[in-house]
Amino acid sequence: MANRVLFAFMGFEALFVIGGIIILVVALLTRAALNGKQNLDNVANNLLLSQGPLTAAIVNAVFVFVTFLLCIPSIAAPTNRTFLKAHGYAVMCCAIFTLVVGLDIWFRTLNTRANLATVWGNQTTETQSLLQQRFNCCGYWNATSPPFVPDNVCTSTLVAANLQGCIGPFSSFANSLNSMIFTADFGIVAIDVFLILGIACLLKDRKEKERYALIDAKTGFGPI
Repeated sequence: MANRVLFAFMGFEALFVIGGIIILVVALLTRAALNGKQNLDNVANNLLLSQGPLTAAIVNAVFVFVTFLLCIPSIAAPTNRTFLKAHGYAVMCCAIFTLVVGLDIWFRTLNTRANLATVWGNQTTETQSLLQQRFNCCGYWNATSPPFVPDNVCTSTLVAANLQGCIGPFSSFANSLNSMIFTADFGIVAIDVFLILGIACLLKDRKEKERYALIDAKTGFGPI
């Protein structure tokens, strides 16, 4: 039974650190992509991801790795529960941190259209044109509000008037991307919760072993 508890703990620990690796790799790759040249394929992704909490994600990943280091003395010294308790509290902090990041992204989806209107207005005409070509639309709310940028899609006022504004397809794309991100964050939080439960079980198992060892020592079946 003890081995099963330890193996379950180590399995959740592996998932925990893998989650941290995923967070760090995605954040670093996103930052690298943001420094690249924009085109039709990446303009929407880059624009939305640039609004995300990339710095918070990197800090979260580093915190995960530091927390993972606390499990090493916990395994190396099975009779010492201090490091294991500290590890459990640190995992709880990681879970709360990740949950806050996920909730922040989720709250943004509640006001996607209004938020994207501000984002759209802050972009250059080149970026707005790429978005128009990406979603086959003209302007944000419509062709006149704000005024469309003439390009290969919105070739004239008449053509632009017959095309939808970018608010529909752009906000749908943003909601899909953000939903995928905060769902992944909540999945990592679930792993953290399972790890906390695993730590609690391992603590209980070690406490019982220590108690039985003391009983055996008192009855003459083992050393104190």
